[in-house]
Amino acid sequence: MADQRLNVTVLGGGSWGTALACLLAGRGHRVTMWAYEREVVAGVNEQHRNPLYMSHALLPPNLRATSDFAEALRGAQMVLFTIPAQRTRAILKEIASLLPRAPLVICSKGIERGTLATLEQIFREELPAELHRFIAVLSGPSFAAEVIANQPTNVTLACRDLDVAHAAQTAIATRTFRVYTTDDVIGVEIGGALKNIMAIVVGATDELGLGHNTRAALITRGLAEITRIAVKLGARPETLLGLSGVGDLVLTCTGDLSRNRTVGKLLARGDSIDKVRAEMSNLAEGVETAESAYELGKRLDVDTPIIDVVHDVIYGGKGVLEAMATLQARSLKDEWYV
Repeated sequence: MADQRLNVTVLGGGSWGTALACLLAGRGHRVTMWAYEREVVAGVNEQHRNPLYMSHALLPPNLRATSDFAEALRGAQMVLFTIPAQRTRAILKEIASLLPRAPLVICSKGIERGTLATLEQIFREELPAELHRFIAVLSGPSFAAEVIANQPTNVTLACRDLDVAHAAQTAIATRTFRVYTTDDVIGVEIGGALKNIMAIVVGATDELGLGHNTRAALITRGLAEITRIAVKLGARPETLLGLSGVGDLVLTCTGDLSRNRTVGKLLARGDSIDKVRAEMSNLAEGVETAESAYELGKRLDVDTPIIDVVHDVIYGGKGVLEAMATLQARSLKDEWYV
């Protein structure tokens, strides 16, 4: 099984999609990457490079690209989705009839605006029932630039059907890309989505020079908020102590390759969110997720003070220093309050 070569489709030609496609092609699979941008398709097929994302990386010859969904999914034995969270539902409606009865691995992170649905929930709503057991989620501390450079990386793959999880684990894992499995899908999804919000505030406070004490406190109390929401939705609390929880949280909050951390730094410099949107070709998922998480906390009646102030900074024009003052002035509590 470990040596089995599959026809794998990666939907999305951005940095993460390119890194995963390169990883899987290097693993020996026959990989087709769907990309919206015509120049990405041409670059991959003609120069074995993605000219818009990860342009420094030479891509394997067994990786090809197309902008046609039917061509990309023809004969697929595993599909990885790296499409932005807010575009996922529309694309699923378009391709649902083309998807195989095979592992369908969600590799994006976020919560849908309006519905407040996780990506797995969107998949279950839009795909026929016979495909539900194949829906999986891949998450964990994994910068695309380090994955494509074959730096040691450890991630978690979650699926309600552990047979599907183990099949996908075997197909994806390499000597440098280690994959663990779990059936706690909601815990893995919430950890992966909400850590992006915490990275925005940590990036902002780091930019303002507020110190390591502040950073450690925000990461730790941010994890508490993430855990409260996840458990309220049915997750196991120990999941948030794993790779898709604290692991991804620490990476995204402290690593300078983090787009969400960069958003926080730009906001702390005084840039408006509109200016940040205009300057970043790939806007960080945490910007959209901050609104969804804020509304989700209210819907679940969960206390989310850090999420609330990030929302107010992005959408209410609140200053970062004012936001931190709001957090520090809250009434005193027991550390483990619910």
